[in-house]
Amino acid sequence: MTPPSAPAAATDDTVAPPPVPARTLHDVVFVEGVRTPFGRATERGHYAGTRADDLVVKVIRELLRRHPELPPARVDEVAIAAATQTGDQGLTIGRTAALLAGLPRSVPGFAIDRMCAGAMTAVTTVASGIAVGAYDVAIAGGVEHMGHHPMGQGADPNPRFVADRLVDPAALVMGATAENLHDADPSLTRERADAFAAASQAKYADALAAGRITADLVPVATRTDHGWGLATTDEPARPGTTVEALAGLRTPFRPHGRVTAGNASGLTDGATGCLLVAADVAAELGLPMRMRMVGFAFAGVAPEVMGTGPIPATEKAFARTGLTMDDIGAIEINEAFAVQVLAFTQHFGLADDDPRVNPYGGAIAVGHPLASSGVRLMTQLARQFEERPDIRYGLTTMCVGLGMGGTVIWENPHWTGA
Repeated sequence: MTPPSAPAAATDDTVAPPPVPARTLHDVVFVEGVRTPFGRATERGHYAGTRADDLVVKVIRELLRRHPELPPARVDEVAIAAATQTGDQGLTIGRTAALLAGLPRSVPGFAIDRMCAGAMTAVTTVASGIAVGAYDVAIAGGVEHMGHHPMGQGADPNPRFVADRLVDPAALVMGATAENLHDADPSLTRERADAFAAASQAKYADALAAGRITADLVPVATRTDHGWGLATTDEPARPGTTVEALAGLRTPFRPHGRVTAGNASGLTDGATGCLLVAADVAAELGLPMRMRMVGFAFAGVAPEVMGTGPIPATEKAFARTGLTMDDIGAIEINEAFAVQVLAFTQHFGLADDDPRVNPYGGAIAVGHPLASSGVRLMTQLARQFEERPDIRYGLTTMCVGLGMGGTVIWENPHWTGA
């Protein structure tokens, strides 16, 4: 192969290209996060008669309503995730929702999919753009109307996945992957999972009573056969859940298994959104800085044990940022299944009831509308930061279908150094 020739030297008739300016990375701050109340994905759920894109519209409008100091024309991008991108969750929902919400037509938008980590990926994608100076202001979030679009609806997995033994057939059934985690470590018992689930319900009920949940919710007008209503609270929560009651639930994924409807997140409808801004622009506009992004990472694992995904993702994020679990004062981990959280905490040497983990409860209580959940974690972490100036770093992490995990590490701007 002939090596390329050296570039010709500039002559009197040749104009040398201008030097490339040095690029400065910008700090990315989380300004605001909101979400709809989450509803059960049933014919009688909150949003049975509500469109998915209208849920996103409510979130975008609320973000702008809470921050009149932000001119809508300053928004550079709208990234909205959905795991099932069809029907009222299709048609490039980031763009269509931006138009429906009344943002200027000059504001672009796009759709994104990383299954359960869709909203998390929307955040890390636009944050990367802000960091290199492509954007100043972006809206990121996600929606999943599982009542209209059950998980996997319309999907056509390539038969080679199973025929060529690329993945275990259990990888396509999320509950089966959770049973596999129980199999992998006999110490991850159903009793521990049920105890964690009951605690999640109790912590959520306490946080709700203390006003730590409602402040982040956007009321949504709903329509049913009985007329108009207003969704103001999360529908999936089951206050008063006991370990004894959970012990009596059946195991739908395996006879005599360990995963039940009580120690897993339910099928849920809902939307989330957040406002991400370059730190210098936030200061210019007078926007609050509730969190600063430190770093993030995504990692892959065997699809049939997808619940272990947060472990390598978090280790990767630690390696890139130089932090360790000892530096982390708050952890928001998505509770797709209790056993998935227990696998994470056990790996990092944390107790099942470590107070850093989901102090306001999690998806077992509130629900998991797939692609939207990542921003819920961030919104709850931001509220913890405001209440806990003694905490400097926190992380949001979650497992992802088909064998992945994602972790984002944040710094508390309210940290006092105590």
